Amino acid sequence: MKIVVCIKQVPDTKGGVKFNPDGTLDRGAMLAIMNPDDKAGLEAALKLKDQYGAEVTVLTMGLPKATDVLREAIAMGADKGILVTDRVLGGADTWATSTTLAGALRNLDYDLIITGRQAIDGDTAQVGPQIAEHLGLPVISYAQEISVDEKAGTILVKRQYDDRYHMVEAKLPCLVTALSELGTPRYMTPGGIFDACKAEITTWGRADLKDVEDCNLGLAGSPTKIAKASDKVRKGAGEKVVPESPEDAVKYIVGKLTEKHVI
Repeated sequence: MKIVVCIKQVPDTKGGVKFNPDGTLDRGAMLAIMNPDDKAGLEAALKLKDQYGAEVTVLTMGLPKATDVLREAIAMGADKGILVTDRVLGGADTWATSTTLAGALRNLDYDLIITGRQAIDGDTAQVGPQIAEHLGLPVISYAQEISVDEKAGTILVKRQYDDRYHMVEAKLPCLVTALSELGTPRYMTPGGIFDACKAEITTWGRADLKDVEDCNLGLAGSPTKIAKASDKVRKGAGEKVVPESPEDAVKYIVGKLTEKHVI
């Protein structure tokens, strides 16, 4: 069984957010981490590896420094890492990103593709389903449990849905988008870290993408245009009130709720 996990290096907002003049994120100037939902998806793939001896390949698109998250994934237990990087791919929206990743995936053999539900920088939840559409694969989103029947060549997914869940079965190959509830990521091991440092990361550029047109890549191929972007606006301290008694506190709160037509 061969599994490909698409992961993304996203900004660590603890270090602040910086933007380019065109409104895109200045990723090279920010601290970065592995996207949490992608990490849960990686853990699910590693559990399947533990069960079935699957081969796990991690794939990312980004700047050269994105090799850091690939090595982190290898230190956790992944077998191979592939970085897709090229100047023409910069500034991609979800459409251009999914087009690029699909072009890279056409070079690989896989039974299962796992992506995170969404990335914490864009929060669109679009890239995974778009990849499936590009590749003509069935997609099951919002996965919180996964099991595989290798003999039947099927996957069974417990899918989160509002106040209940669905049990969805699909034939492999298939794409699944993972919730953080899919699994608590394991820690890197000392041996894994040593292996990750020695591991050779495969690097692909524009020329390595299959069945992809230039007009669908990078900022120029992104139909989504950013009108304005900024860091989060800090809220003021607000109105501070020190009531003399609990009764006064209740009266004040009820008064404010009445004033705002909440009650």
